[in-house]
Amino acid sequence: MNRFLSNVTSKIDAKGRVSVPSVFRSVLAQRNIQELYCFQDFVFPAISVGGPDVLDRFERQISAEDPFSPDANEMSLLIHGGGVFMKLDAEGRLMVTDFIRDFTGITTEVTFVGRADHFQLWQPTVFQETQQAAREGRRLRGTRPS
Repeated sequence: MNRFLSNVTSKIDAKGRVSVPSVFRSVLAQRNIQELYCFQDFVFPAISVGGPDVLDRFERQISAEDPFSPDANEMSLLIHGGGVFMKLDAEGRLMVTDFIRDFTGITTEVTFVGRADHFQLWQPTVFQETQQAAREGRRLRGTRPS
């Protein structure tokens, strides 16, 4: 498997660390991702986590724009101003910093959510509610008459 799939909820330890699920760590290892690029999601109250390739993709989008355009400036504000690099410790744990807590509302548990080329960190109840609302929205759109 070379994609981040599924979701797992884990407890944060007393030192503020959480173990990244082994299935996600194996994808990181397969992709040889040593340094994690973490950014505040553009839509959801979640932190998106991927490798430097995710940042590179955003920067290619910015470089295709006029550097003074509103679109390029907004994108830079979001991906540079709302992003940090982090590393897992030797045991595969991630420090749940104020950067993560303040944006997501995470306190004692984290839900890791696979998003194909990256994963996200969510406050568990918010993830469950958001996923249920998305499921319900898809169900309703699927039953509407044409």
